[in-house]
Amino acid sequence: MPLLAPHPRRSTALTALTATLSAACLAAVTACSSGDGSATPAAAQSPSGSVSRTPAPATEAAASQPRLAVTYDGGVQILDANSLELLADLPFEGFARVNPAGDGRRVFVTATGGWHVVDAGAWEEPHGDHGHYYTTEPSDTGIVFEAEEAGHVVNHAGRTVLFDDGTGEIVSFDSDEVADPDREVREMSTPSAHHGVAVELSDGSTIVTEGTEESRDGIRLLDASGTEVAASTDCPNVHGETVAADEVVVVGCTDGVLVVEDGRITKIDSPDEYGRIGNQWGLDDSPIVVGDYRAEQDTPTDAVGRISLIDTATNQLRLVQLPASYWYRSLGRGEDGEAVVLGTDGALHVVDTAGAAVTRSVPVIAPWQVQEDWQAPQPQVFTTEGTAYVTEPATNSVHAVDIATGEVWRSAALSVTPNELTGVTGAADEHGHEGEREGEHEGEHEGKHEETRS
Repeated sequence: MPLLAPHPRRSTALTALTATLSAACLAAVTACSSGDGSATPAAAQSPSGSVSRTPAPATEAAASQPRLAVTYDGGVQILDANSLELLADLPFEGFARVNPAGDGRRVFVTATGGWHVVDAGAWEEPHGDHGHYYTTEPSDTGIVFEAEEAGHVVNHAGRTVLFDDGTGEIVSFDSDEVADPDREVREMSTPSAHHGVAVELSDGSTIVTEGTEESRDGIRLLDASGTEVAASTDCPNVHGETVAADEVVVVGCTDGVLVVEDGRITKIDSPDEYGRIGNQWGLDDSPIVVGDYRAEQDTPTDAVGRISLIDTATNQLRLVQLPASYWYRSLGRGEDGEAVVLGTDGALHVVDTAGAAVTRSVPVIAPWQVQEDWQAPQPQVFTTEGTAYVTEPATNSVHAVDIATGEVWRSAALSVTPNELTGVTGAADEHGHEGEREGEHEGEHEGKHEETRS
């Protein structure tokens, strides 16, 4: 993958071990120490090859200090997730996207040049049977994972995987080493560039989408050596992934989902001939995956307002009717497995995923309409530690909602019009799965829009 200049202090040499597979499979490249004096880094610092910033001093805190990252036209702001206070305003060129980096401390800002690593300024250092929590001033670290068209970011089982839509190249590494210039990386390349995604499982196997710039139709499961274990082409316009309990992976299609479990791929059909599930939200302790749903091909959202529930234990797919329509970035999951959906009626609807029913609707913002331009600022939802954070571009504000009680426990005015939203816990134990908030625009219209980078 094209890379920026290496960090000047990097001394660990890397060589490429290439596994040549059939044309239908992937080429796998694993970076490792070679001792030959050469270096092929997985990422670099600033284009000049160094970072001149002096880290701000750290302050110890009594507990973890979660952070929010909010993009706007021109940059990203870092907020204290408890007080909603602005901590830093960092400029970035181009349309910025944002995803957790997977280490509980940093986020990726997808902007001109690739994935930029931003330190949200809160972290935990384990110490025996307890941890110490620290904060510092949030900052742009200068670390950039260069990409032609930076796309999906997937965090799972302590690994972070980046997919370059412009080249079909994939890079993965230990999430805790995102800011380490001497990280060991694994690189793979798909046969054709496409708007895709990959997830690395705990045994080193990888699930990756298959497609070209014109179409996408399935996935491949490769073992740790790069050998194909299973494949399916029964997934038109394949998009997005998530991981449920027992490391079962669900991948979305325009007519259902593919479920990957124990080396097997199973198709679950949508109840409609066209029933697109393009974005999914899973939890490591729940067999039920929440998906969006759209039964009309030429609309940006399901006008009827339904979400999908995929039970990976029974391979059943159910639809839940909501009081209002929504768009794919207004969904999330609560700590007890519930789904939360911000409807166009301005209410946050809580769905019992086991009972497949809406249990609460909480007014949060004014009614709004889904826009066809997916890059335009629209309400977003990010859930963490029992709270649903909701942005309201119409009023330049953000709201914190207790999912269990429905209380809107804090609101704050922003100095910018918010667009994308994510966050970090500020704690070390973030080695579950963070999938379909990561870098995914759904492709509201197949064809021209569908092939726009995520």
